[in-house]
Amino acid sequence: MIIYSVFDPIFKSYGKVLDAYDVSELHDAMMTIPLPESGTAYEAGISSLEDCDIFEQLKNRAFGGMPVQLGMCWGHNTKLNCLEYHRDSEVNVGTHDFILLLALESQIENGKLNTENVIAFRVPAGVVVEVYATTLHYAPCHTDEKNGFRVAVVLPLGTNTDKPEIQAANFEDRLLWARNKWLLAHSESNEAKQGAYVGLTGENIDIAG
Repeated sequence: MIIYSVFDPIFKSYGKVLDAYDVSELHDAMMTIPLPESGTAYEAGISSLEDCDIFEQLKNRAFGGMPVQLGMCWGHNTKLNCLEYHRDSEVNVGTHDFILLLALESQIENGKLNTENVIAFRVPAGVVVEVYATTLHYAPCHTDEKNGFRVAVVLPLGTNTDKPEIQAANFEDRLLWARNKWLLAHSESNEAKQGAYVGLTGENIDIAG
């Protein structure tokens, strides 16, 4: 699988690099949070990260003053497993290089997305990237098993918390997995075993090696 850089022109369809942010304080705060021994962890908002100066900058500059949360996804991962999307962009920055596996919402056909459409992008440590609302994404992948990954996740406030109770009136309603989170799972994923809609066909991509 080709792994592109987020500085490659092909990334323009999926997101963009945001410049003029000092991430040093955020980096140090993220590094105080220990990695799980295996698997991944996620918290939508983490107070020690939101206490960093960059939190207000991201809220006011990247999100135009909208209420946001600054959390983190961290651990060890090399697999696709699922793809999700939100109604808004997501901003990420990692303490180490990490890889995003991405596709486009427009590539969903008849409720399914073939994983042949997924493209891998390497994000260098400290680079701030915006992933567009129309870009399907999920947990980052590490580039070094020893270091794992720690990736800050900035999203509109309330995203990825408990979903509203709704009666499904259309197909998209079946994908709602959490608040502001629509999910397509691969049949091999834990999410599928928990009842998530199986919308990914083809190989469950694994970038290990």
